[in-house]
Amino acid sequence: MIPANNDDLRVDYDFSELPSRTYKLHAPPNTVSGLTDKRDAVRQAIYLILSVERYEHIIYSWNYGVELKDLFGKPTSYALPEIKRRVTEALTQDTRITGTDDFEFDVRGNVIHVTF
Repeated sequence: MIPANNDDLRVDYDFSELPSRTYKLHAPPNTVSGLTDKRDAVRQAIYLILSVERYEHIIYSWNYGVELKDLFGKPTSYALPEIKRRVTEALTQDTRITGTDDFEFDVRGNVIHVTF
């Protein structure tokens, strides 16, 4: 029987944060050896998230990666705030990352370099 409202539902699970210990990626030459943890693991996660175009690879969840491909060829006035929003959205999917700030854009012709 399905309850009429959520008052009858019982919560029988807990949320826990997974440890950040993971395999160490050496990029380049794109090899994996050893383990990494803490700040280096988060740096590696950031690198990987920003290296994957969202929705393009079925191996990744739709919550993983960043959407930048469709910004190619768009006006800079549109692309800059979108890059900031999309990078922030992509990175904050990882619970270890609480936000992004200090975005700086260096526009040279049709190339945009972003630091944050």
